[in-house]
Amino acid sequence: MPELPDVEAFREVLATCGQGRRIGRVEVRDASVLHGVGARRFVRELEDRRLRAPRRHGKWLLGRTDGPTLAFHFGMTGELRCTRDEEPGTYDRVLIMVGGGRCLHYRDQRKLKGLWLLDEAGVRRLLAGLGPDAAEVDRADLDRLLLARRGGLKSALTEQSVLAGLGNLLADEILWRARLHPSRPAAGLGEAERRRLYRALRGVLRTSIDAGRVPPRGSWLTGRRDAPGAACPRCGTALRRSRIAGRGTYWCPRCQPAPA
Repeated sequence: MPELPDVEAFREVLATCGQGRRIGRVEVRDASVLHGVGARRFVRELEDRRLRAPRRHGKWLLGRTDGPTLAFHFGMTGELRCTRDEEPGTYDRVLIMVGGGRCLHYRDQRKLKGLWLLDEAGVRRLLAGLGPDAAEVDRADLDRLLLARRGGLKSALTEQSVLAGLGNLLADEILWRARLHPSRPAAGLGEAERRRLYRALRGVLRTSIDAGRVPPRGSWLTGRRDAPGAACPRCGTALRRSRIAGRGTYWCPRCQPAPA
């Protein structure tokens, strides 16, 4: 599932491929990925527009133009690719041809999210419903957000209205590195625990953004969680799995003791 590092990589694709270039032909191959706009208006509003510097907030990618903003949400299987070939792939839903003979491919197998066209008011409404970006939040703001929560840590980290950008893999990785159980009450952490959590958040996001994904390294929980007989990369204890905050969650019972 695309999380913050993946969407940051898609922002780089959009910036490198399209920024400053004029949109030529737009081809909607599957209108079911469009939200709040029909295919004809989508094409009409985008063709001949010039792409400006894109922005990411959480899991949203905002492709600004000299007209409307093209908002991408990649759901579970979406991606954005740039090629010099307009030949569509199996799961290409929208093709956007830009100057320089380049083509942006919006691909999505399961089509759980998609594309929106927003005016400035729409962008403001979208961002107003999101918490601070997880890659930009500072320690004081994270402490404030956690202390105001009544639920558990996993729920707090993955709730986009609290902190934007973290998904299942990132949240589990961060909590494992911080040695905190995912069901610990968010508001009950001590000063040292909040400091460890923030340090883990920054470190995991920095490495993941550099990799363009949450890297499945053997030294990471992410690299072990789906293996048969999965064991903690740190201590070798068998990992536990349960549904916490409605999500399949992995943790080490030794490194991340359950709350009393």
